[in-house]
Amino acid sequence: MLENMKHAYVFPGQGSQAVGMGKDIYDNVPEARELFEKANEILGFRITDIMFAGTPEELKQTKVTQPAVFLHSVILAKALGVKPDAVAGHSLGEFSALVVAGALSFEDGLKLVSKRAMAMQKCCEQQPGGMAAVLGLDDKTIEDVCAAVEGTVVAANYNCPGQLVISGADAAVDEACVKLKEAGARRALRLPVGGAFHSPLMEPARQELEAAIAEAEFMTPSCPVYQNVDAKPYTDAEAIKKNLIAQLTAPVRWTQIAENMIADGVAEFTEVGPGNVLQGLVSKVSREVAVESKSTL
Repeated sequence: MLENMKHAYVFPGQGSQAVGMGKDIYDNVPEARELFEKANEILGFRITDIMFAGTPEELKQTKVTQPAVFLHSVILAKALGVKPDAVAGHSLGEFSALVVAGALSFEDGLKLVSKRAMAMQKCCEQQPGGMAAVLGLDDKTIEDVCAAVEGTVVAANYNCPGQLVISGADAAVDEACVKLKEAGARRALRLPVGGAFHSPLMEPARQELEAAIAEAEFMTPSCPVYQNVDAKPYTDAEAIKKNLIAQLTAPVRWTQIAENMIADGVAEFTEVGPGNVLQGLVSKVSREVAVESKSTL
């Protein structure tokens, strides 16, 4: 390996969860078991029971899913003893990235993720909305179509070239899907999520989380954290905090994160946590880099 070849660790968000996640590390790594049990205490319910042996329905509740994905990623990364040169996470995964890089403690990270999940759940109940995946159109066309639709609908996740997720009020998302197909999208299909994540409709949740983030102690991370809101690398604790607060109502710029990391010398990506979504997205940005997924030891 050349000295300047950097190794990035990336962390998935909501949607990657699966029953059984994390059970092998709980069973085989005493330190991991301790952290899982500490999490059960902090959350006030046995999330491990749902993660290891619950139903997909139970695991799909936002207030369970978000801490579950976070715990799997963070505890697995600790068990693997990762030493990243750079980190990033998709949406919720940004919290995992911050804990793995040492910008947030395990406890504070988990508390924030739990508060984020509750705030988003509440927001979804008060502000019904949804999201849709759009395939086969360029970003600019999608942004223009959304801007022309009545009501709130925005580009919410820039996942990889030709794959973008839009988010907003139900009627506006449906209308945008029709118009996007007319504009040449290969597909525009609703996603099974309960709310308009990463859109202006999340403003009440953003405000609620802002107070919690403001109180948490942020430290200088051991490596740059490429943040969702502008895809740039940060090491300053105050800047990281500000970007994290903005995250809930801003788009996830995943395509740009992968591009920027590669431009900065990252040649190897390891996804840590459930699923392998990010591995696939990174390889669609560049075929020149090595990508792998780890959901177990």
